[in-house]
Amino acid sequence: MKERKRGREQLQQRNLEDRQSNSRTLPETPHMDSLARNRSTKAENSKMEESGGQTSEEPATKFQADEIHPLLGKPYFHVVLVKSHLNQMVLPTKMHPSVPSAVIPAVLVHQDKRWEMTFNGDHRTHKRFDIGWRTFVNDNNLKAGDACVFELMECNTSNIKFRVQILRGDIPSMLLDRANGETSDTAIVIE
Repeated sequence: MKERKRGREQLQQRNLEDRQSNSRTLPETPHMDSLARNRSTKAENSKMEESGGQTSEEPATKFQADEIHPLLGKPYFHVVLVKSHLNQMVLPTKMHPSVPSAVIPAVLVHQDKRWEMTFNGDHRTHKRFDIGWRTFVNDNNLKAGDACVFELMECNTSNIKFRVQILRGDIPSMLLDRANGETSDTAIVIE
């Protein structure tokens, strides 16, 4: 009986330490969802491993993490990419009042790099980026399942500029081995 109680107390202590270490690692902000916080924490753990620092007991996962920044309170939208988004990006209707109804130069900024393209805002229902969007997709190795957050940084009648943050949607191979996620019968369940 005492062993069971001691084990339960140790588990509660570990959970408390995990929550405290996560709150020190990345502050809560109203604009960052749990995926962004989790991705940033993993990125910091990966950097610590590469520098020889102490990390958790979990095995190291090597990946190139994108830096996540809090939103600045400007108009934004987010998209979890599906196959059709890899060829064309149409802005959601909620963004239409914030962007001009004209064909103007557009710039997407991600990690201090710029992609220039044309914003086609003259259509009443389909305001979108031109073929330059595909260059952005290819240069950033975007694929279905990744998420992008577009924050409107500059907007006037002669140009438009978005800061883009990318959240990778990679599913760990240990989960893919258990299910393929194509139907509800073979869903990927994260416990």
